[in-house]
Amino acid sequence: MQIVTTSPFGDQITARDILQVMQYLHGWEDKYRQLLLWGKQLPAMSDTLKSDQIMVAGCESRVWLLAQRHEGRWFFTADSDARIIRGLIGIIMAACQGKTSSEIISFDIEGYFEQLNLLSHLSPTRGNGIRAIVSQIKSMTQE
Repeated sequence: MQIVTTSPFGDQITARDILQVMQYLHGWEDKYRQLLLWGKQLPAMSDTLKSDQIMVAGCESRVWLLAQRHEGRWFFTADSDARIIRGLIGIIMAACQGKTSSEIISFDIEGYFEQLNLLSHLSPTRGNGIRAIVSQIKSMTQE
């Protein structure tokens, strides 16, 4: 059964693309607007898939996350009830979508978000939520 929807993140919008766009933007307001735009590009998860069993613990907002492995690569569907979190999920998906387990496990979330200059602008609970999402992804993809 296919549970993962097609997403532009990881394919048409890569982690490198995200870094280039964010480094070009100046000021938190511009970056915030860009996050909201990316959030709009994140495909919505079907309400029939959203359940407590797939919610990510440790997030201030509700976040649902599913993973599916195909030919050694991982594909994700994720959604949130918060617009800014949807954009942050897109950033994470750009780095993890279609990657192998070892590529995902070695993903340096702190370094990635440091390069994006985002963590300093997020509340501590949002930062912890991002870490919880990445931790859940790494846990799901361990071999």
